[in-house]
Formats: sequence, C-alpha cells, structure tokens
Amino acid sequence: MAQRKSPFFDTATTLGKVVAFFGISALAGVLVAGLFTPLAAVVGAGATTASSVFDELPAELEEEPMSLPSEVYSADGKLMAKFFEENRIPVKIDDISENMIDAIVSIEDERFYEHHGVDGQGLARIVVHNLTSDTTQGASTLTQQYVNNQLINAGFLRGEKRLTYSGTKTVGDKLREMKLAVAAEKQMSKEQILEGYLNLVLFSRTTYGVEAASKLFFSKSAKDLTVPEAALLAGIVQSPGAHDPISNPESAKNRQNQVLRAMYRNDKITKEEYDEYVAAPLKLKYSEPKQGCFSANFGPYFCDYVRRQILADKTFGKDEAARERLLYRGGLKITTTLDSRLQKMAQKQVEKSVPIGDKSGVGATLISVDPKSGDIKAMAQNTKFAIDKKRGSTAVNFNVDKKWGDSGGFQGGSTLKPYVAVAWLESGRTMGTRVNAQRDHFPQYDTWKASCADGGSIQILDNNGWKVNNAIGNMKKPMTMDYGLYWSINTATVNAAKELDLCKITGVMDRVGLHRADNQEGIDPTTPSFLLGAQPIAPLSQATGFATFANDGKRCNPRAITKVTDAAGNSYKVPAKKCENVIDSDVVAQLNTTMKRIASDRIAQGAINFPIAGKTGTNDNESSTWFVGYSKGLSTAAWVGRTTDIKSMVGLNINGVVFRDVWGSIIAGPMWTRYMTEAGPLYDTGAFTAPQKKVRISEPSTRQDSDSSSDSNDDSDSTNSQSSNADADNSTRSEQASEASSESSRPANENRGSSQQNSSNNGNQSQSDNRSNNNRDNNPGRSRNND
Repeated sequence: MAQRKSPFFDTATTLGKVVAFFGISALAGVLVAGLFTPLAAVVGAGATTASSVFDELPAELEEEPMSLPSEVYSADGKLMAKFFEENRIPVKIDDISENMIDAIVSIEDERFYEHHGVDGQGLARIVVHNLTSDTTQGASTLTQQYVNNQLINAGFLRGEKRLTYSGTKTVGDKLREMKLAVAAEKQMSKEQILEGYLNLVLFSRTTYGVEAASKLFFSKSAKDLTVPEAALLAGIVQSPGAHDPISNPESAKNRQNQVLRAMYRNDKITKEEYDEYVAAPLKLKYSEPKQGCFSANFGPYFCDYVRRQILADKTFGKDEAARERLLYRGGLKITTTLDSRLQKMAQKQVEKSVPIGDKSGVGATLISVDPKSGDIKAMAQNTKFAIDKKRGSTAVNFNVDKKWGDSGGFQGGSTLKPYVAVAWLESGRTMGTRVNAQRDHFPQYDTWKASCADGGSIQILDNNGWKVNNAIGNMKKPMTMDYGLYWSINTATVNAAKELDLCKITGVMDRVGLHRADNQEGIDPTTPSFLLGAQPIAPLSQATGFATFANDGKRCNPRAITKVTDAAGNSYKVPAKKCENVIDSDVVAQLNTTMKRIASDRIAQGAINFPIAGKTGTNDNESSTWFVGYSKGLSTAAWVGRTTDIKSMVGLNINGVVFRDVWGSIIAGPMWTRYMTEAGPLYDTGAFTAPQKKVRISEPSTRQDSDSSSDSNDDSDSTNSQSSNADADNSTRSEQASEASSESSRPANENRGSSQQNSSNNGNQSQSDNRSNNNRDNNPGRSRNND
C-alpha cells in the first residue's frame, strides 16, 4: 500500500502550499534581513531552524567558465568550423543596447535596482497568486536567474547528472539559489550581474546569450537592437520554445507586446511608441548558426579528422565524454595545419575529375602533406560530407585509416614498387643493376627469405604456385631496376624481391610510415603479393611515405593540429613536429632519378616546370588507381576508384567518358598534375638532391637471357631509359599507348578479376585481402602489371 502524504507537506494541496509559503518566507527572511519579518514572525521558531539550514548552504557561487563554442581554424587563419552545445558570443555590458537592458529588467525583474538579490515584495505577491490561482508564476529575480544559469553551466562542464532547470527544483535548490543570489549582490555590481545574465541565458535551442540571439534572429549585433527587437528577445527567455518567433510567431508577438507593456509601465517608452510597436508586425532577419563538420566552411573531412584526433587524445580529458564536453563547451581555439588555398584547389580538382553525385559512383581524393614537417595541407574528396543516403553523400573519409574515417583503404598497386627499389639499393645494388625479370612462375612450396617470419622464410602455399604477369608484352627478360620501375614491370619487382629479404622490404615501409588502413598494422611480409600492392592503404599513408623521398630520407609523422588554447588562454599540449632520418639520403637520391622521369615524362608531360617525382598504381582489376607524387615542398596522393564494391571501372562512364582501360595515369595522374600546377609553386620547388655517384643505366637486352640475374652494373654500353626506344618488341611504348592498344598486348592468361577491397554498400571500406579461393595473400600470383 502506497504511503500517504501528509497534507502539511503536500504542495499539491492548499494547506501544503500555505505551509511551504510560510516556511520559505521564513528562511528567506533570515537571508534578506527583515524583508520577510512579518511572515517570519508568524512561524516563530521556524526561523531559528531556517537559520541553521542556511548556515550549511554554500555562501559563494563556484563559477565555471561559460560554455563557449570551440572554433577550428586553418593554418592561414580561416575559420573552418565551430563545435557547440551552446552557441554563445560573450559581450561586455557596453556592447549591449540600452533598449535590451530596459526590456529585460522591465519584464523579468522591475525592482532589480532596488533589491539585494531576493525580492521579498515580489515573492510575497507571487506566492499569494499561486495559492489563489490555478496558474503559477515564478519569483526569481534576475540575480537568482543569473545564479541558476551559472549552476547549470557549471554542472554541464563538470558532467553532473542533475541540473536545476525550472520545474525540477526542490525547496533546497531554491533556498541555495536565494542565498547565492544575496552573496552575488555583495560581490558584484548590478551591471556585472546583468552582463553575466545576458551572456548566459537561453534564447533558442542551442543559442545562448544576447549577442548570439541577436545575430540569430536579426543578423546584427546586440549593441544595435531596436526597442521592438529587444522586447522580442526579452520575451523569449521566459519560454524559448513556446515563444520562438520562427516556429511560434503568434505567441512570440503576444509575448513581445507584454514586454512592451512592461516597458511602458516602467517609463522606458512613451505611449505613442508603445502603440506603434504593438501595431507593427515581427521583423526578423534569421541566420541559422552553423556548427560541426557537416556545416564546415571548407574541408569537412579534414574537420572530422581533427575532431576525432581531439576525442582520442587524453590531453583533452580523462575519457571521451570529458573530451567531448571540452570540445563542445570549452571555447577551444584549434589551429590546424590545413592551407585553405590548397584545400580549395584540391576540392576543385577532385570534383573536376569525378563530380559529386556522378552516376559512376566512383570516388576521387587528393591529400597533400609538407615533407619537411608532416603537416597535412589539403584533404579533399568528391563527396558531400553527410549521413544521408543521397548519391554523392557519405560521412566516410576515404583519405585516412579506418580508425580516423571509417574507410579501410584501397590496394596500393604499383605504388609499393619504389619500396622494393629502396631495399634493392640498400643491399648495395644500384638502379643500373640488372634483375632477371624473365621468371614468371614460382611453384608451390617455393621458399622466400623472410627473416622476421617463423623459421626465417616463407613458402608459396597455393596449389598452382604463383604466376606473375605483366601488362606490357614481351617484358619477361633481364633489365635494370631503373627500367623495371620506370615501366612498372611486375616480373622485375618480384624477381628483385626474390633476391632480397622480404622483411627488409616491409622494414622500409615501416620506416616511412606505410601501414594497412584497416588495422594500422605494418604491411604483412608473409604473403609476397604485398610486393604488388595487395594490402589496403590510405591516401594519407601514401602521401607520408612518398614525402620521405621528397625530404632526402627523413620521415615526418603526419599531423593536423599545431595549437590548441581555451577561452581562459590555457594551452594544451599537441603533437610536436617529429621527423627522423629513416633512409640514407643517397639511396633516396638514386631512387629519385627514376621517380623524376616517371612524373615528368609519363604524367606531367611538360605541364609542370619544377622538379617532380612519383609513381603510378592500379590494382588488379582496375577498381582502384593512383598517382602519388611529390616536389620538394609537397607530397600529394591522388586516388580514383570504387568505394562500395570491387567491380572494375573498365567500361564505366565516369564524368561523361567511357573508359576502355583505367590506369593511374588516366584519371589520377592528370588530376594530380592539374592540382600540383596550381599548388606546387606555393611551396618549395627546388631541385632534388643529386646522387653522390652518377650511375649510367644500361638498356635491357632484347634477347631472352638466362634465368640468373646479374648483380653487376653494366656501365659499358648504356643509354638512359628515359630516351630508350630500341626495344625490338615495342615494349617501351608509353603507358598511354598501352592503354589504347588491343587486348592482345596483354598476356592471354592474365587474371583481371582477383583480389580487391571488400566493401560494404554504405561506403564503409572493410578491406580484406580476399579471404577466398582468389585470396591474393594465399594465392599471390594473380597479378598483372599494376600500372
């Protein structure tokens, strides 16, 4: 049986209301020194009890900084986005219209300048009204409202679960509010209280404070508010939802008239002014505030990357909830590495290559880092940052690892071949050393050296062994490493790796920061298919790796944030620039002799007049294409490919063009070239470091040599592969020519549909290495020339 409430303490009964009235009055009387003396006398000894209760209540208001929006800026000072739970723009009392002050005092607390925090006369009147009427009225002074808003603000920032909103207050809450109001009046001037109140109070949904409200409803500053505008805002605070002039204009107008009447009653406006303003309709100039990365002014995917970095960093709070409170309420100023100029250029080029919403569904990205610092300078993709299901919309960031953007990355294809070349050079060979690219089959149980694997080696386990093919015909022959890398010959890369230690190759990748996008682990050396780019990689990882080649072998960790301060001026520790020499500078210089020709001759084709270098890449069945290139001042990864399935792009209509072949040089390469033509000159365009010893590159023989490759450098009869046209089988034709050639130029048994990324239909890449019969890791031979 439910316990029955005593009518003496049940505030729903008239008797309970009377008792509550006298009790609160007596307690308040102790506070305000005689304001409630007649009422206190009625309750007699109750005042003594009240006094002891009040002694235990806090005497000072423990304030927290006002909840303020956090702002994210580009490196060049452009506002990118705001994050807020409470959109607020603090202003001084001198920057608030006198009309606003008159309006709020008239309607909320007309004896504000007379009382000392608690208005005894007003309280008595309101209690009598509430006892004798079916409606209720509040009795809080502006000072009490200021105190309560401070308590709510502090509660949010501290993560407290219970907050003292109107309608949820207990008697104890109200008494604490009264005592703190009296204390506030002793410590603050009336102007300071008004300033605090008008900066704290809620006006509409997430809009707090008079300045933000003025900009929301009138697109002007609070110092310029007219009388009717001030009256409208002053009326809203009683019930922001009910009096919202957008959703409830009639209620808002009625409330505005009530405020105007109060202003007239308090001699703040004349009768003529009152009549004029009451007769006039509402006049709004509404400006919806934008917040979060979905409303970013530019770089929304980079904005989300920064947001995730903040939420993952313990510097900003003990747990993610605390970090989120700080981000949305702490008034942070976050300065990032992004260059708004480059971001605009990158966004223009990805949309020019594959427009947002293109029927092909193909994705395109560009991401740049500064090789000397690791600073991310641009991050663009050809989609709208949104969570709706419209074509061309996604919240998945294709540029970064799954942890930071929900994408599992894309197979790198031939962009991984330069790392094999680095290991080749580190072994003491040169770009002129010949490799036997003739061998194209490695039988089951064929053994490869892998010092980091169990037993120091790995074996080919597929029943049929590993069959390796090239896209350019008649290239299975001995050739220099330079020649094989320049024309991206699979058999050259694989046979070079066969002479090396696979773990030495993945060790190079580890040193430059290249890793899998799906789990952020290093590239797995136990399946040789990694040599031809079978494992999923993010464009940021690609740009960072190649930046090492631009920076003479020094890798700089990628970073997005350079400075964070809060509203109080406190600074937060952010990752500092961290660079490390990871490859000998002369090794890089030798590699760059080949990489420069790839970028200049085969990709830019004279369109860029400063030194550049890079490498193309296309995965197995042409669903993912790359060009990753660099100048001294910028390393940029360009990617174009499928994002939601593993189908080939061959025959697909992309931006009005049907592609019979899709290679890194066809879409990604030109996109990179157009972008770097604009962006490159804004950064260092100096020459790459020259090798200490010039190596003459020998032309590969047109005859079929023996299976054994030569480690010697044939310097006697050589011409640079850049100018070579002597191959009798026409295998030195340009990649562009090969793209237009007939299928007969490819090996008849070439597999074009093997391992690709396994993606969900919502664009959330969950890259696998094809855990099936076509698993490239288990059957690493299903490969053609990956560009």
